[in-house]
Amino acid sequence: MKLEQTTILTPVPVPAAAGSPLPVPAVEPAGLPQADNLSVGYLRAFITVMVLAHHAIIAYNPFLPVQKPAASLTAQPQWWQAFPVLDSQRWVGFGLLNAFNDMFFMALMFFLSGLFVNASLQRKGSGAFLGGRALRLGIPFVVAAGLVAPLAYYPAYLQTTSHPAVSDFWRQWTSLGHWPAGPAWFVWVLLAFDAVAAGLFLLSPRWTGGLARLASNAKSRPLAFFALLVAVSAIVYLPMELVFTSFRWSTFGPFTFQTSRLLFYAVYFLAGIGVGAFGLEKGLLAPDGRLARRWSAWQTACPVVFFLTLTVVIVAISAPGKKGWEIGGDLAFTLCCATSSFCFLALFARFATRRVRIFDSLRDNAYGMYLIHYAFASWLQLSLVSAPLPAPVKGTLAFLGTVALSWGATAALRRIPGVARVI
Repeated sequence: MKLEQTTILTPVPVPAAAGSPLPVPAVEPAGLPQADNLSVGYLRAFITVMVLAHHAIIAYNPFLPVQKPAASLTAQPQWWQAFPVLDSQRWVGFGLLNAFNDMFFMALMFFLSGLFVNASLQRKGSGAFLGGRALRLGIPFVVAAGLVAPLAYYPAYLQTTSHPAVSDFWRQWTSLGHWPAGPAWFVWVLLAFDAVAAGLFLLSPRWTGGLARLASNAKSRPLAFFALLVAVSAIVYLPMELVFTSFRWSTFGPFTFQTSRLLFYAVYFLAGIGVGAFGLEKGLLAPDGRLARRWSAWQTACPVVFFLTLTVVIVAISAPGKKGWEIGGDLAFTLCCATSSFCFLALFARFATRRVRIFDSLRDNAYGMYLIHYAFASWLQLSLVSAPLPAPVKGTLAFLGTVALSWGATAALRRIPGVARVI
């Protein structure tokens, strides 16, 4: 079992030119190169920045345990796996932002990752598609889990001892019984989802057409698609959460996933495939679609639903053993996740219509920033532990530093041709 940690990533999608038509007469794919969709690229970059913020400020979350550092990395409870550094300075604003992020952004990034799957499968076929995914996801996972994760968790070790030594850290690390991979868990789960999609395409190239038909009316009736997403995600999430709870993580070696949410994320991934298969420019994310036109309504609904969900979840946690409240919290979570996701999809579909150079740079470097940011975040938090500063100042400094260092390091690494090919 692994303590809960939340992070996100969407890898830069494989560029897709107009390919062979989708072999379903009722639905034809968009002819535009979908990986160049501006609103999706900018939204992916924005959510990546939210990820960096999530991890940079989590040390100052007032809802996390306040306790002395453990005697060693192997001592229980192993809170450090979710929170490498905990500061005595806390602020409720950071706690609310962490809670808001946890409600939706992982599911949204699985959705965004699914948008380009059909176009890539149609153009490349299963074998080439999966080979490309292995290159762009498999290699980064090995590097992020094998190198970045130990660097990110070393500050947690430094807080356990006054006589640190790399050899002692390595001894404790290898005694854990598994290999904490940190945020890299998302990369391998996405690769697994891609492998399943490729396998289904090999068996039946028409399978994405059924998903496309489900999304075919989303441009004019986004509420109907929203309701379908909420219903299906609730059906798969509720029994899993009741059995495993939201704190259960399955772990084998460096491969981890949040047990109760695995199928939930798969639903969002499939929903993304359906929207992408129908066509980004003429479906749910069309700039002239009803979702984009009603963006203000979604912005209003998002905070209302979030605070209602938070209230129900807090009551459920305060009343352990009362299944009614637990079920209510689970259903509220699925509603909040979809509402927040549609809020950001609507906002970017409506306003991300013109190129901005700095946003282009952020979009192009977002994947690399995700892969390496965790180490920067934890070391910056450690450096601020003894600083006589309030939590809002510490969190802001950690966030700005994490963004600047991750962005600059990724831009430098991408100047290396072999690295640029992958990220």
